[in-house]
Amino acid sequence: MTQAIDRPEITEDHADDVDRLIGAVAHDIAGDPFPVKGLDHVRFYVGNAKQSAHYYSTAFGMTCVAYRGPEQGYRDHAEYVLISGSARFVLVGGVHARSEATQHYARHGDGIVDIALEVPDVDKAYQYAISQGATGLQEPQDLTDEHGTVRVAAIATYGETRHTLIDRSKYTGPFLPGFVARDPIVRRDPVGPKRYFQAVDHIVGNVELGRMDEWVAFYKRVMGFTNMAEFIGDDIATDYSALMSKVVANGTRKVKFPLNEPAISQRKSQIDEYLEFYGGPGAQHIAVATNDIIASVDAMRSAGVEFLDTPDSYYDDPELRARIGEVRVPIEELKARKILVDRDEDGYLLQIFTAPVQDRPTVFFELIERHGSLGFGKGNFKALFEAIEREQERRGNL
Repeated sequence: MTQAIDRPEITEDHADDVDRLIGAVAHDIAGDPFPVKGLDHVRFYVGNAKQSAHYYSTAFGMTCVAYRGPEQGYRDHAEYVLISGSARFVLVGGVHARSEATQHYARHGDGIVDIALEVPDVDKAYQYAISQGATGLQEPQDLTDEHGTVRVAAIATYGETRHTLIDRSKYTGPFLPGFVARDPIVRRDPVGPKRYFQAVDHIVGNVELGRMDEWVAFYKRVMGFTNMAEFIGDDIATDYSALMSKVVANGTRKVKFPLNEPAISQRKSQIDEYLEFYGGPGAQHIAVATNDIIASVDAMRSAGVEFLDTPDSYYDDPELRARIGEVRVPIEELKARKILVDRDEDGYLLQIFTAPVQDRPTVFFELIERHGSLGFGKGNFKALFEAIEREQERRGNL
């Protein structure tokens, strides 16, 4: 196999590099009714936070940087904060049967409960959202410790998911007040990539049949997001199952939310399966941006991450090879790793999807490497959905 192209390391200080990785565009958020600077963190409720933190450290190459739990006086939960570049995950597990995380896990399994957004003014954002019909979950308040003050509020979105609004511009602590810094759980292999991914590219939400347009309208009305793309009909169907999808995004495209709903078809779609096993609407998958998908996939696969399979015929198709043209990785290298490739009018992208990362067939991840493309791999939808259907059939859920 050929070696992946060496690229400079992405750090949190290299905002322009992160913006390029996630396909951000120039836009002045000052003119937005609900300005969003970017994703602050993604909060998961899990069955065992300590083991999940070890898994994401080992298999996803993340670094644990902060912790909060009973030792700090928080009697209900243990919370681990992991980062990779600008991406930040908070893994929360209940420490007794009555805790919110324990009860959420019993209903849904491991799942995303909060997609937190960094905003320049929490009060203005919250009041605008409420004025546009959003349901408030937490009014603006200050969280303070010796490291400064964080201003937070929260609103509801689909299912039991929420958006916490955060302004941490006056805070220097490891995460939020109450959290303490902690050492990484595992040490990185010096031979492999320092980071397997550098940012969150987009987060996909699954909602019930007939509810997609309602939530698209919510993000437009409440947050001033725009409809970036939509996929219906043959774009997003196989011979057996179908779904419909629309993508909403803020002006900079730093925050992108594809929203899916099932469509009438011969068999159960991946959205139907998710809704059944998750017990309702929720976040289906997180796409993380990498600057070297070859190195990332090799490292993650060697650590035990399972990826969806793609038949060799996908790569041998002359129409595919003609459409994608020349990309930075030889097609044989992509074929060996089952990485998909797509090209649009702006450029191309490389992408691959994991299998579900827990026992329930719900949450999974996508790795994406963008080279100008602002899309979501439309040309790969059929191959992707067929791969998902093969897994559904193995589980007896198609």
